[in-house]
Amino acid sequence: MIPRLSLPELFPDFHPEWILAEDADLIVVDKPAGLSTHAPEADRIDDVVTRLRAFLRGRGDAEAYLGIHQRLDRDTSGVLLFTRRREANAAVARQFEGRTVQKTYVAAVSGFGDRAPRGTLRHRLVPAPGGAMRAIAEVGAGREDRGAGREDRGAGREDRGAGREDRGARREDRGARREDRGARRGDRGARREDRGAGGPERAASGALAITRYRLLERRGDRALLELRPETGRTHQLRVQLAAIGLPIAGDPLYGGADAPRLLLHAAELRLDHPATGAAATFRSQLPAAFEAWLADAPADPYAGGVAAVERAMREAAERRYAVARAGDTTAFRLVHGVGDGLPSISVDLYGEHLVVALFGTGEGEPGAPPRDVVLDAAHRLGARGVYLKVRPKHASVIVDARREEFAPRHAVRGESAPEELTIFEHGLPYKVRLGDGLSTGIFLDQRENRRRVRELARGARVLNLFAYTGAFTVAAVAGGARESVTVDVSRGAVAWARENLDAIGADAAAHVVVEADVFPWLKAAAQAGQRFDLIVLDPPSFATTKKSRFSAASDFGALAALAFRLLAPGGRLLACTNHRGIARAKFRRHLHEAAREAGCDVVQMKDLPDPVDFPSELGMEPHLKSVLATVGAPAAKAGASPKGAPAAKGAPAAKGAPARGARRGTAAPARAPRRGAR
Repeated sequence: MIPRLSLPELFPDFHPEWILAEDADLIVVDKPAGLSTHAPEADRIDDVVTRLRAFLRGRGDAEAYLGIHQRLDRDTSGVLLFTRRREANAAVARQFEGRTVQKTYVAAVSGFGDRAPRGTLRHRLVPAPGGAMRAIAEVGAGREDRGAGREDRGAGREDRGAGREDRGARREDRGARREDRGARRGDRGARREDRGAGGPERAASGALAITRYRLLERRGDRALLELRPETGRTHQLRVQLAAIGLPIAGDPLYGGADAPRLLLHAAELRLDHPATGAAATFRSQLPAAFEAWLADAPADPYAGGVAAVERAMREAAERRYAVARAGDTTAFRLVHGVGDGLPSISVDLYGEHLVVALFGTGEGEPGAPPRDVVLDAAHRLGARGVYLKVRPKHASVIVDARREEFAPRHAVRGESAPEELTIFEHGLPYKVRLGDGLSTGIFLDQRENRRRVRELARGARVLNLFAYTGAFTVAAVAGGARESVTVDVSRGAVAWARENLDAIGADAAAHVVVEADVFPWLKAAAQAGQRFDLIVLDPPSFATTKKSRFSAASDFGALAALAFRLLAPGGRLLACTNHRGIARAKFRRHLHEAAREAGCDVVQMKDLPDPVDFPSELGMEPHLKSVLATVGAPAAKAGASPKGAPAAKGAPAAKGAPARGARRGTAAPARAPRRGAR
């Protein structure tokens, strides 16, 4: 049985402070950025609807009914309304579909220049590649787009309301029909409204989109705009602003300037209350990120002391809700440096304990995070104990990673964990040691790759290279691998890997663990005619043994070529690197060249995303590059020995047993510490 995840207060179903208003008919929430309105996939649990329903059930509402009449894009924050009774659906649906609901947004843009402070945007929106939309300006709309015309500037809410009333009257029959459908099928009706389906405004040239804008504040080249859409189209505000040269900050899809998030916020929603008919207004405060971006001043995230750092850590934890509440994982990354707004640190959760890593600079040096502030903030999250790892700028040259100055053996805040602790990942057990040097026994950034290996391993013969404690092999065996070979140069890591495999009942005869240097082992295996259906190649960025040195920057291609030679026809190679000097495109080139050298025909090469708890630094590639390459039939010029060829002296035995005379007793670590990644 998987133990309950510790620190449950970090991951509540729903934060009560997100609820702006609630009565018998309506509940209105302040949706954070990064949270989807509806679940993007059936098994996801981290959308607003699912979480709010769980919260309501927790309060004693068994039905927890939510009528859905609007949505906000995942990265848009702000006011989001639901009905709480089916009887309220008709009145609310009539207003949303008749567009008498007044929505007000705030967006941050750059390059506003000398544009008029008010204007109206009129475009036809059509789909574009990559899930985007394209805006085509309507003929004759230029003057409105520039905000000229006193009529637009002077139009008040009363006039706009009257206009909407007229439009609602013209569509009364159609609205009545939709009302019935909306009451019966609330979710589908809301999605149609947001996508802009139906209605005379849709034409072959696209769906009409109308948005009024007003300048709220401007500082230099940056500005905040108030936006009032009169239609509800997919990406309407984002694509219309981009079309006039004002893409929203933090919107890479439409060319927005760099920002910590999409700076679009649903600030206000006005409608008539479904029960009383009285005008109701719901407002959400503008998030602090907007003011910070407008000020364009670099902020020190540590300047606010323990309370500010704790708040940032809790916000980061909120973004891990889906991982934390999945019920099958008790170890993951809680804070990932700049990606979570806290540069030069990481915080990993292992059950009831946290492991804080400080990167790059020494204590007290410029840019170094304040150690005690970070540790105190982490402890205030509710952890039983907090461990510390210090990773200097050149961590790869550390001779002894177990020195107290780098990795204190015991918790530096609170209680220490047992020397050996079992954590779970997707339901599989792994042994970790939180106080045993800079590494703990598992690299958490490979969680989703291990899941993929588990899915691909059924019936396969699997080779795990630079295997460390054998976590990939555990996943492969759990997925039904018929045989596996686990190779690492460190005697201690090999013994640890065997313990992990024994913990899941792996057959030692079918699932062999080998202590050997990977390069000579691969050459001997090729000479012996060994073949594997799935190979995992995850070397360190740098490594040194008594006889060799390895650098991913210069040696990965040669290593990959040796691995490709061992792939069976139709086999797959999962290749990974977290060397920051190797870009994704360069990594793929290395793999293509390695496959050609090995005589392999690569039929597919697929980039794999990082897990959600390892967000990239803004504008940077993910630290971990992972590629799954699939090969076809071997080319005629393949240099590998045919299967069944006589084994060379010292080559691995047929099932991957250690080669006769293989070097043993080497105390060198299997991999050097990976700076900034793990």
